[in-house]
Amino acid sequence: MQLLSFIIQQTKLSSKSVENTISLLNEACTIPFISRYRKEMTGNLDEVEIGDILKYKEIFEVLEKRKKAILKALEEQEVLTVDLEQKVNNSQDLITLEDLYLPFKKKSKTKAETARLKGLELLAKMMMSQRVQNLEATASKYISKEVETVEVALEGARFIIAEWINERTDIRNNIRQQIERFATISSKVIKAKIDDEKAQKFKDYFDWNESLKNIPSHRFLAILRAQKEGFIRVKIEIDSEKAIQKMEDKIIRTSNECSSELQLAIQDAFKRLLFPSLSNEALSIAKEKADEDAITVFSKNLKQLLLGAPLGEKRILAIDPGFKSGCKIVCLNAQGDLEHNETIYPHAPQNNLIEAIKKISFLVDAHKIEAIAIGNGTASRETEQFVKKIQFKNQVDIFVVSEAGASIYSASKIARDEFPTFDVTVRGSISIGRRLQDPLAELVKIDAKSIGVGQYQHDVDQPKLKKSLDTVVESCVNTIGININTASESLLSYVSGIGPKIAQNIIIYRNENGSFTSRTAIKKVPSLGAKAFEQAAGFLRIKNAKNPLDDSAVHPENYALVDKIAKDNKKNVADFIGNKELLTKIPLKNYISATVGLPTLEDIIKELEKPGADPRAKAKMFSFDATIKIIADLRIGQLLPGIVNNITNFGCFVDIGIKESGLIHVSNLSDTFVKDVSAIVNLQQQIIVKVLEVDAVRKRIQLALVK
Repeated sequence: MQLLSFIIQQTKLSSKSVENTISLLNEACTIPFISRYRKEMTGNLDEVEIGDILKYKEIFEVLEKRKKAILKALEEQEVLTVDLEQKVNNSQDLITLEDLYLPFKKKSKTKAETARLKGLELLAKMMMSQRVQNLEATASKYISKEVETVEVALEGARFIIAEWINERTDIRNNIRQQIERFATISSKVIKAKIDDEKAQKFKDYFDWNESLKNIPSHRFLAILRAQKEGFIRVKIEIDSEKAIQKMEDKIIRTSNECSSELQLAIQDAFKRLLFPSLSNEALSIAKEKADEDAITVFSKNLKQLLLGAPLGEKRILAIDPGFKSGCKIVCLNAQGDLEHNETIYPHAPQNNLIEAIKKISFLVDAHKIEAIAIGNGTASRETEQFVKKIQFKNQVDIFVVSEAGASIYSASKIARDEFPTFDVTVRGSISIGRRLQDPLAELVKIDAKSIGVGQYQHDVDQPKLKKSLDTVVESCVNTIGININTASESLLSYVSGIGPKIAQNIIIYRNENGSFTSRTAIKKVPSLGAKAFEQAAGFLRIKNAKNPLDDSAVHPENYALVDKIAKDNKKNVADFIGNKELLTKIPLKNYISATVGLPTLEDIIKELEKPGADPRAKAKMFSFDATIKIIADLRIGQLLPGIVNNITNFGCFVDIGIKESGLIHVSNLSDTFVKDVSAIVNLQQQIIVKVLEVDAVRKRIQLALVK
């Protein structure tokens, strides 16, 4: 099968769209660039569809590489036939391919191989033919120094037959189908661990049984984690008697002496070879599916978090709250640069509340602070309450900001390079303040796994997780667009076509030569060649540039087209910026060409109407219920304000202002069936919840969505 037909079969996309997208990917074009600037070529495919094409392209390439390796091995063994070669080439998945290769794969010292070395393969063939009338007499001919008795000869022959049965594709597929349809997964607690404190979070799985095909991904991953940590034993089961009977129906054709031996060989093949191998294969497939589900949820959450509402370029006072160690305070200017830092001690044991209030009042006035960001960790509620009591001269908005991953950032090389003379506590406070200004710009500096918006992130396939999360970050960065004159190296590295090395070169060039004044000037950056410029230029913004298009998503390759449109209308390009009335009068069809179609023209008009517009909402203030400070304060039936801080397939977790987050199970999100939790709630969404159940011992809170 060819690459094009394979991808079309998997994606159901048009041949032209797939073919052109493959061509662009082969030219090292990025997904954001293709999606945004090559709509005519792809048939207006979005990033998800282009991502699917890339995924199946990579799957096909892995499959083809394995086919070549197998064909080469078969040739070297001189066993490659025309029929076998055709079957290998026609294989569309690795499982089918490996089944074809299984009989020819070089084996370690198996029971069957040992029996062959003793000369018992001919006896096995005779038994398999089922035409032997006196089996004992026939088997006695194979007695030797290594084969002492008839039973030893028959056993050895059965080992060989069991291996042949194991290698039969039809039998393997039949058992696969039974496992896929009827297998159950069960777990039992290891008795010695039943009272282990760490095991209690897996208590639900101390005696569990469920259909393997129906088990939700989060439960499957939880069971595997409990097994890995040594608290439970996990078993896969099917109706073995039924499976063996089906095998016998396929193999046994007579009722002579051979049939009883074949029955034993079939039982051995099933119990020793087939079921252990295929049940492990089923577990591996289930794990892969669970990983994909978990990674998908994590990716959705990360995207929502990265595209969270920014406050914008405001002067911020950020507080990393604490009790004994005090509250770390930093003052940031509108660009996020550090202007001041110190520590106050408003809480026990020092209780210097009056001094803390005076200090914050002074700093707010001195640095013209417009908003205060308070981390949501230890002492957050207490700090928020005393800050809200302060009477400021001017309006100062107060926000509680997620600290997830801030400690990872503050100890990272990126943070050390940014603030080499400050300790981790100051860096952490700066990160909290910058997150309020622009969540995306700050969060890209942190390993996505550490941000805390997924489940079982350390249990899933790590390379796949990293690739998926990197794709999400890249998509978000390029969706928003980046100010090249203020962006950090971390942020720049995710811009289409740039990467870490060129991002570093941009920073060096910027430091040595000052701000970029035009997109054309970007070409002067070392290592940033024509291809990188093509991929990146549309996503890089130049504020206050001479050409207003430099601060828009209009690609430089279309500047001449915009100039022509302006000239035809006897206007300057600047006259079009923000002028919806003028833009709607442009006859777009007059400007369609071989390379520019209506989708691109419509994008250009949309961009001219609001050049460089940020699609994100604006940050909103929020307050928790002041009477709820610990889990013991909760009562059944209470209505509380909360913020969604994590989304899973089985519901969402909500911060209600205490250490423990509450869970809204998917069944309590709506009166109707909910297929996708993200369709009901978004990360960081402010909601009202109702308390349904409180388990203080296990620190579990059940909630329902009110609005």
